[in-house]
Amino acid sequence: MDPELLIAARAAIGFMPEDEGLALHEAGRTAASLGPLLEVGTYCGKSAIYLGAAARERGTVLYTVDHHRGSEENQAGWEHHDERLVDARTGRMDTLPWFRRTIEDARLEDVVVAVIGDSPTIAANWGTPLGLVFIDGGHAFDVALADYEGWARFVVPDGLLVFHDVFEDPADGGQAPFEVWRRAATSGDFAPASSTGSLRVLRRA
Repeated sequence: MDPELLIAARAAIGFMPEDEGLALHEAGRTAASLGPLLEVGTYCGKSAIYLGAAARERGTVLYTVDHHRGSEENQAGWEHHDERLVDARTGRMDTLPWFRRTIEDARLEDVVVAVIGDSPTIAANWGTPLGLVFIDGGHAFDVALADYEGWARFVVPDGLLVFHDVFEDPADGGQAPFEVWRRAATSGDFAPASSTGSLRVLRRA
């Protein structure tokens, strides 16, 4: 990965450990020859740097989908709440300005395309085949399941479906991404390809 982009990824606000980010970058490089990349769950843009770097290297783009109001676990009173991301005018989470700054500072505006809105609504109106889909939005079961059911169908043959925060042991983290990943892995449409920390990569049959 480009050293300057790796530095930018390290500096960005987010929850992606570096080893998982580099594995995500490599998955993006692998899948980019098959079509554009797409992630669900932009937050402040840390993972978008890893995937955006892959998109640039392979001559494609990354679409990053988020309503930018924060997932349930990002709201006030929850473990992953960050007061810096609250809009003082409205009192609501607003990660969009932080994302824009992250991608501008990383000089990836030419390859990272923000798609702002509700993930299931966008998926219902989507039509572009994708080389990779990365699911890292809300971690409640119904939200993660809706992201999987909405977006997995756009992954082309041999393309990759990637999940973050997959923890087999409940002591390590919430179980919703694990349950949805397991559903995908046993669907017959996808097969496990690699695992790095909590990052799981599946390949479409």
